[in-house]
Amino acid sequence: MRSTALRTSSFLTTCARPLALLLAAALAACGTSPPASTTAPPAAQPSAAQPTLRIGIALGGGAAKGFAHIGVIKMLEANGLAPAVVAGTSAGSVVGALYASGMNAFELQEKAVALDEAKIRDLQLSSGGLLLGQKLEDYVNEQVRRLPLDRLAKPFAAVATRLEDGERTVFSRGNTGQAVRASSSVPGVFQPVTIGKFHYVDGGVVSPVPVDAARQLGADLVVAVDISNKARGQAPAGMLGTLGQSIAIMGQKAGQAELARADVVVRPQVLDIGAADFTQRASAILEGEKAALAAMPLIRARVAQLQAAREEATRLAQRQAAEAQHQACLEQRSRLQKLAGMAGLEGGCPAP
Repeated sequence: MRSTALRTSSFLTTCARPLALLLAAALAACGTSPPASTTAPPAAQPSAAQPTLRIGIALGGGAAKGFAHIGVIKMLEANGLAPAVVAGTSAGSVVGALYASGMNAFELQEKAVALDEAKIRDLQLSSGGLLLGQKLEDYVNEQVRRLPLDRLAKPFAAVATRLEDGERTVFSRGNTGQAVRASSSVPGVFQPVTIGKFHYVDGGVVSPVPVDAARQLGADLVVAVDISNKARGQAPAGMLGTLGQSIAIMGQKAGQAELARADVVVRPQVLDIGAADFTQRASAILEGEKAALAAMPLIRARVAQLQAAREEATRLAQRQAAEAQHQACLEQRSRLQKLAGMAGLEGGCPAP
């Protein structure tokens, strides 16, 4: 009998402890403010949907070689990798402006085939250059429906060189045709362009392939298209060839550093096309297609790498937000909830 009584007493004591703890907590809560909500306000969460990578294209200078840019754009579009932002230098600014205005690659090709050189060539002998450049400006504005740079269908920038001090200048607002004209004003061929109180010449002097300008427009991944002349141990043919190679040599060091900041560099084989040889425009476009196709595995790999990095960053942000929400919940519990948690019961804050 005595043994049975001891076991009964022990059982009652064990059961009474949590009950007494809960009763004490309940009595302590009486007469105070109501307990806080068991759920903390939801913390801000990153969007579950991954934003699309913004592909940028940097189109370099190279006079008639610039038709190769059209071939590169054709292949990017055909593979579902159409550029979202565009930057151009010299010939690249001409193609870039038309593309940014809303034309697709096939429309660009139609424009290239139908282009009459007389529409963009206005000979005017001057100490500043052989061509005035007004016809080029008018042609570009006509093609983009006279839209200013900041109202084109895609973000676009044209890069020029400020003649007074050699500063790189990125035009992303204002007169589209005028910006392209400034970017394309090869020293000695085109007369410098006056904009405000400064004069501007070809952007290839300081930025042969405008990778940095594409980044500034918000590109996550930059495909650079390099069609510039390279010094190959032989003298170029003709005045334009000499001028073109001279500009390429001047901008070579700066250009190499900037190209290194691109994700992928595409180099169409157009070095044998003359600077003023518009008769080979079809060949230039084809070379652009071939070079872009050869670079496509690298472009896809880089896209996949950036997407994986972005997804990992999103997962980390979500985990940190969940932990912060859990900590906020713990700090906002009432005394009753805290005592319940100490007793091993549900504390109102599920683990993250």
